[in-house]
Parts: sequence; C-alpha cells; structure tokens
Amino acid sequence: MKLFDVYPLIPVNLVKANGCRLWDEQGQEYLDLYGGHAVISIGHSHPHYVQCITKQVEQLGFYSNSIQIPLQQALATKLAELSCLHEYQLFLVNSGAEANENALKMASFVTNKSGFIAFSGSFHGRTSAAVALTDNAKLVAPCNERDDFYILPLGDLDAVEKVLRTQPIAGILIEGIQGVGGIQVPESNFLLGLQKLAKSYGAKLILDEVQSGYGRTGRFFAHQWVDGLEPDLITIAKGMGNGFPIGGLLLSSDFKASYGLLGTTFGGNHLACAAGLAVLEVLEKEQLQIRALELGTKLMSELRTIPGITAVRGQGLMVGFDLNQDAAPIRSLLVSKHKIFTGSAAKKETIRLLPPLTVTWEELASFVSALKDVLNSHPH
Repeated sequence: MKLFDVYPLIPVNLVKANGCRLWDEQGQEYLDLYGGHAVISIGHSHPHYVQCITKQVEQLGFYSNSIQIPLQQALATKLAELSCLHEYQLFLVNSGAEANENALKMASFVTNKSGFIAFSGSFHGRTSAAVALTDNAKLVAPCNERDDFYILPLGDLDAVEKVLRTQPIAGILIEGIQGVGGIQVPESNFLLGLQKLAKSYGAKLILDEVQSGYGRTGRFFAHQWVDGLEPDLITIAKGMGNGFPIGGLLLSSDFKASYGLLGTTFGGNHLACAAGLAVLEVLEKEQLQIRALELGTKLMSELRTIPGITAVRGQGLMVGFDLNQDAAPIRSLLVSKHKIFTGSAAKKETIRLLPPLTVTWEELASFVSALKDVLNSHPH
C-alpha cells in the first residue's frame, strides 16, 4: 500500500529534535522557525514535557470520558489562571478543526439558527463546516457547500451588518490573527464592532485562537490585545499540546451543559491532559509569553530593513512578511543552503514564521542573516 500523496514534502527525514533544532538521519542540523504549523510552543523535547508525558503513559495513557479524569479539571484550572478567563468552561477535543466544529454547533444550538459569517483569507480547519467557512475553493467539496455560510471582506463591518440584518446568522467566526491568510491582524475597532453587531442581532462571536493563542503574540490569546473584547466562544489547539494532539473549546458562562450535548472518544484523555499541563507549566515558569513579544518586536524591526521585503505583519512570534517575488524558491534556498525551516501562506509572496517560543535571539539573528544572503543571491 502506498500513501495518499497530498503533501508537498521537504525531502528531509528528521529523526531527532531539541529546542528549536532538528536533525536528519545523516546528522545534519536544521533550525525550526515554523514549529510544525505553530504546534511546537515550548520547544522540541523539552525536559519537563518529556518527563510529564513519560510518567503519565507509564501510569495510564488513555481511558474514555465515561470515567472521571481529574487531569481535565487540573488543566482547566491552570488554563484559567494563565489566560485570566476564569468564567469560561472548557470542553476538550483533539484538534483545532474539531474545536471549531463544536463551536459552530453550540452557537447554532443556542440561537436556533444555521447561518454563519467568516472572512476572506480565513482558515478554520478541514472538517465539514470548518471547510465551508474557509476561504479556499480547492478545499471545498460539493458536500461542504452551504448557502447560509457567508465569507466577507476582513474589516468590512457594513458587509457584516447587511448579512446579519437580512439572514438568520448563528455566529461570526474570526481568527485572532489570520495564519494561513498571511498573518493578517484584524483591527481592534473591527473586532469590537463585530462584538457589538453580534449582540445586537443575537449571534455568537467565535474567536479562533488555534494558531494565535498560547502566548504566541505576547498575550495569552491574540484577542486579549483588544480591551473590552469578550468572545462567546474561543477555540484552541496547536501550541496547546506541543505536538501531542489536543484542542479545546472555551464557552462563556451563558452556555449551559447537558449530558450528551457534545462528545468525543479521545478528547481530554490522560496523556493529552498531561501534555497540556506540562505546556502551561513551562509557559509560566520560563515566561515565554513575555519573551515572545520582546523577540518578535525585535525580529519584525530587523525584517523591515531588508531590501526585497515589501511588508511585515504580526504580533509577538507570529510573523509574516511579503517579498517582491515568489517566496517558494526563497524558502527552498533557506532549507538547502542554510538549513532553516519557514512556513508558506495562501499568498505566494508571503513567508510565515511561527517558531517555538523558546527560540533565542541568536537563532533569529542567524535567520535574518541567512535571509539577506538568499535574497542577495536571488534578486527579483
């Protein structure tokens, strides 16, 4: 049997990792500034993380949600402490797409409406409703097409109000910062405007913090940079488990739980919760949130001085920049010549940087130097 060939692969076989460093089977070292799609939050093979999940799997790796799992409440308590979102409720799942799917379902349940609004450039996952609200026609099969799902221009409150005024909309789904869309940061006034409109028309505001959460922007969640913004639902995943599959849905106190309303086989299992707790403990102890803001600010300042870069966007260590040429050859040269991994985006000119939050300035400075070298050798 062969694999279903849907991934454009970098021809590297990685066998070991530590911090922001990766090694292939020949012993070649690479610098990871992408973190496997923003997943590696506290660095590869962090000792505390390894210790916690090793201890847990030796004791009990999995049992289903048919029994009490105290680790779930421990994770919820620690998450509330670090995020300061004490009034929210946590439902644990396995991925960001699953978190978004359940957020849409809950918004539809409580409003008794089926329509949703999302925005151009968005990406919310590859499950059915999430795909229908994702701005990429290549992902949308006929079974995903929905007449009552609307994808509107990012930043256009008038367009949002027009749909809310004329259609039965259950919720508005927006990323704290668009990731795949090329690190597009929504304006504060736009987010606050969405909140006001949602309340006026009886819709729920859903913040997709799957990529932008967990300290990456310098606040625990990206939307917390906006004073007064209090989403009805928040979805999380990626950096939550540092590589172990775990996601979550945060529900405001307005949502009432009942048995059988939501469910999952693997979500919130013992090993996932141990991984999630370890991540939060490292984020807190090593003050990675503060470091993310300091290092990201310095990095973006450096990038703005490089000829050939036409725009730099981001917050903390969620950074995107546009080149005056196709980024694919530049990313390839960064791997082949300088052994540095970076990320792509929907726009072919954009490079995304989503490094582990443990990255050092020396590592980021080495990337800046390598980028200058590659752009000089590959002028537009």
